[in-house]
Amino acid sequence: MKLIIAEKPSLARNIVAGISGKMEKKDGYFIGSEYIVSWAFGHLFSLADVETYSGIRAGSGWTLDNLPCFPEKFKFELKRGQDKQVDKGVTKQFKIIETLCNRSDVDMIINAGDADREGEIIVRLCVENALHSKKRFLRLWLPDQTPETVAKALLEMKDESEYDNLASEGLARTYIDWLYGVNLTRYATIRSGKLLRVGRVIVPIVRAIYERDMEIRNFVPEKYYVIGSNAKTGGEKIELVSKHKFSKDESDRAAELAAEYNGAGARVTFVNSKNEAILPGKLYSLSTLQSVLGKKYKMSMADSLKIIQKLYEEGYLTYPRTNSEYLATAEKDKIRSIISGVSKLGYPVRFKDSKFIFDDSKIESHSALTPTYKIPKADSLSEKEKQVYSTVLRRFVAVFCSEECLAEKSEIKIKVGELEEFSLKGTVILNPGWTKYDDYTVKDKVLPKLNVGDEVKIDFAPQQKETTPPRHYTIETLNKYLKNPFKDDKAKAKELEESGEVDDAEEYRAVFEGLELGTEATRTGIIDNAKKSGYIDLKKDVYTILEGGEFLINALDRLAITMDKYKTSELGKALKKVFRGQMTIDESVELCQKEISDIFLRGGAKPIPSSAVIDTGSLGEILGACPLCGKNVIRGKSSYGCMGYADGCGFKVGITICKKTIPKYEISRMLATGKTEKMQGFISKAGKPFSARLAVKDGAAVFDFS
Repeated sequence: MKLIIAEKPSLARNIVAGISGKMEKKDGYFIGSEYIVSWAFGHLFSLADVETYSGIRAGSGWTLDNLPCFPEKFKFELKRGQDKQVDKGVTKQFKIIETLCNRSDVDMIINAGDADREGEIIVRLCVENALHSKKRFLRLWLPDQTPETVAKALLEMKDESEYDNLASEGLARTYIDWLYGVNLTRYATIRSGKLLRVGRVIVPIVRAIYERDMEIRNFVPEKYYVIGSNAKTGGEKIELVSKHKFSKDESDRAAELAAEYNGAGARVTFVNSKNEAILPGKLYSLSTLQSVLGKKYKMSMADSLKIIQKLYEEGYLTYPRTNSEYLATAEKDKIRSIISGVSKLGYPVRFKDSKFIFDDSKIESHSALTPTYKIPKADSLSEKEKQVYSTVLRRFVAVFCSEECLAEKSEIKIKVGELEEFSLKGTVILNPGWTKYDDYTVKDKVLPKLNVGDEVKIDFAPQQKETTPPRHYTIETLNKYLKNPFKDDKAKAKELEESGEVDDAEEYRAVFEGLELGTEATRTGIIDNAKKSGYIDLKKDVYTILEGGEFLINALDRLAITMDKYKTSELGKALKKVFRGQMTIDESVELCQKEISDIFLRGGAKPIPSSAVIDTGSLGEILGACPLCGKNVIRGKSSYGCMGYADGCGFKVGITICKKTIPKYEISRMLATGKTEKMQGFISKAGKPFSARLAVKDGAAVFDFS
């Protein structure tokens, strides 16, 4: 008997649909003549909490006494809920899996987790904790969940040991994220007095949005000059703008250069026109699909992933968590069958064997997202599901369309004396081809009819311009940044992509090296957590920083916790080395532990002038005696307050007053002497800055302007 353990119930049902012969439904599994199919509920196991390793009683509150926590051996336990109790359903399902694994008639166990590192370790952990004696262990790898794919994959299973490196990367990622999350979340929370979720990926994502918003907030527009000409030649206006720029104080220099250009005259030096095919965009990876859905339908990444996953589980789309926009060469027959199905819908498609479509060097684990041969009925999908499915389908149709998009592309070069050469480019669509089926926007731009040697009339003059602030991150631009945060922000020339001349090998090399922030599988959830934590906001498809996000970044900076894209990518590169067998799990974990140790050794002190450090102390730290009742005043979550509050003492001082953070030593000074030193940086309701002391008067803290 062969026991298949699926990652979740829906996958188990799809596997059953692909097995020939009758399968009987039991409590927690299906059984037939050859197979038993059971399931997990995603993660049944999670890493134990700090208290498990330290011996400190769970629920007694966070303390620096058991930090940093570096387990000698990481321990997994059945997953607990928010109440810290193991879920009864989780316990029951694991007991079923344990019983099935150890049945005497089961001689083979099959890992049917999702085809990624997460799915790999989810089922491995179940088997490792359930199995009492060694049995043959295989892997069922499913690029989609149609019955035909399941049946074919069951005949092509490999030994589970062939996926050891994938499992090692998954475990290393789990350990590292736990070490960062648990140690630094507790440390930053205790030191700041406010719950701060600190993670290897969430912080650089929030920081990117914070830094962009600070650029916008602090942006001061500057005027500058260019010189341009809009004169008509043969009745047609020809716009020429020089590459030279002048500051707001250099208008005279701009006027002088304009006069020099006008005196030099202009002639046509080059004219060319040719017909060429415009290629469609590439097939979708998860992030590029989410970018399109966010831009076109204002669909959040969390919503789009939920729908994409549902369509995958229903067999309509291939595996979604892919970082590739290419197909594997081994999938050509499969693509031919999908094309056959799509053609029955009336689309003009044919198989194309192109390096623009099939390229094994640009696939890490999974090919691009495509429809499967299984076509949903029109009335079986919700409106949003139709939007997602049709977006994937239309791109597939565009890529394999039998009708070319043909355009006339023209170029004219005009030279102004020996001073500067200008290039004008035009495009006229002759045959729309695939653009009838996929989104594509181009306006015909017709160039004036000029010949080489023609004189062009010019009237160069200074034109005043103004610099503009950077734009807020959108779903599309944030995704591009996270995929390679070190890449130049300038977009590739659209015309090169359309002609298939773009070489994106460098982009894929960066992804495979681990330079991206997060992965296609995790990024959506992390961004959603940042939203739920009150760090960032998403309106339509635009991200902005929230007050909580500003507090997070400023607090981490004060504590010298440098969680940025550089640190995160270093760990990302280490994880990819684990995947390639170039580094062990322990070696990657040691890199993480060193970084965390350095933070704790620094103790939060930052090598900047003490006047710039705003030390608000640690949660519960005693700062002095209460002027009302004499009990201790301690550092609370959002204020410095008296421990006698339970007895009715209401003395407290906000940590932030009029947008200024009050350091702990000034509170101690006030409690000891009656007033603080004069402090700058307060902002009134009217937005005006002011300076003041805080003083104790009638048992309360008030402003003192003396």
